[in-house]
Amino acid sequence: MRKRRGFGYPKVNMYIENRLVKRAKDFSGNGTCHRKRSKLSPEVTGHRPDLFDSLPDDLVLSILCKLTSSAASPTDFVNVLITCKRLNGLGYHSLVLSKASQKMLAVNAHNWSESAHGFLKLCADAGNVEACYTLGMIRFYCLQNRGSGASLMAKAAISSHAPSLYSLAVIQFNGSGGSKIDKDLRAGVALCARAAFLGHIDALRELGHCLQDGYGVKQNIAEGRRFLVQANARELATVLSMTPSALTSGGWLTWNPLPHHRHVAGTVCPLLSDFGCNVPAPEAHPANRFLTEWFSSKGGVVPGSGLRLCSHAGCGRPETRRHEFRRCSVCGTVNYCSRACQALDWKMRHKAVCTRVERRIDEDGENDANGEIEFDNGDDDDQNMMQS
Repeated sequence: MRKRRGFGYPKVNMYIENRLVKRAKDFSGNGTCHRKRSKLSPEVTGHRPDLFDSLPDDLVLSILCKLTSSAASPTDFVNVLITCKRLNGLGYHSLVLSKASQKMLAVNAHNWSESAHGFLKLCADAGNVEACYTLGMIRFYCLQNRGSGASLMAKAAISSHAPSLYSLAVIQFNGSGGSKIDKDLRAGVALCARAAFLGHIDALRELGHCLQDGYGVKQNIAEGRRFLVQANARELATVLSMTPSALTSGGWLTWNPLPHHRHVAGTVCPLLSDFGCNVPAPEAHPANRFLTEWFSSKGGVVPGSGLRLCSHAGCGRPETRRHEFRRCSVCGTVNYCSRACQALDWKMRHKAVCTRVERRIDEDGENDANGEIEFDNGDDDDQNMMQS
């Protein structure tokens, strides 16, 4: 037939709205094509374009801000970034990074890298106070970059970030990063009072001990006792606000009338046991967990001769010079960066093992303490002596 060669067929317009639809060619000569077919235009296939591409950037940024502020782990954010190029690009917007939650910025010490450092730096530059505090703690204590770390914590403290205010207070009390003459007790009390006003539990406890002992402030035993009771009350309120699944099984709110039965074993809050409440222990801040993991991976050894870690398990702060932390004058085996850490560890662990020994002598044959400070540990009949 005449149409066998195709002369009688109508011509096909290969251009549809200036879009070229490629036709697969046969390079083998046998009429069968084995090459991958080119993707056809939506007009030819009949598929509609993705509606996600038509969403405005402002709406997508708003959704990402909500996600980062409620993320339970860094994985939640990473899973969004790897979804598509658009989410990957908008995910690093300064507005999104400034809303990142505390849990989203929780970096593990064994996963620390330049990329993790860079990401925290991006969040800090975006104005995220949690990133400023976390990166400041890492730089000050782990990377030994004292000036940069302190400035990042000060940046967060200006925004009324309570953990940053309390950490700066601990630095002022101990003169961390400098010599003993760099201690500023009045500045430490002022920072601690500001953090306590914002409801920071450790700051309330620290300020209570300072008032009871007259440490950096005029002594006021009654007012100090009030701050200690307020710290315990806030601790209980924090536990009551937790979800039922986060509480320990069994009767966690029980009254133990005998003093020696109030301190039960397990992960319970040590100070609230004085009131008969065996509640879960408070969760440590991600920055403190990072410090603990960082120095645990190094065998608990702090860089420097004779430097020690705070004996409270939830702290992780190391000394920046010898004899910076106070040592227990009863047993001489533990040391603490603050009175708050001492009070927590005393109830949680140390009270059961502390025994009086001979005064410790350092390698040079001299006593490594310059004086003793006595403060209340929460019981009227149990007090521990600390050396400065």
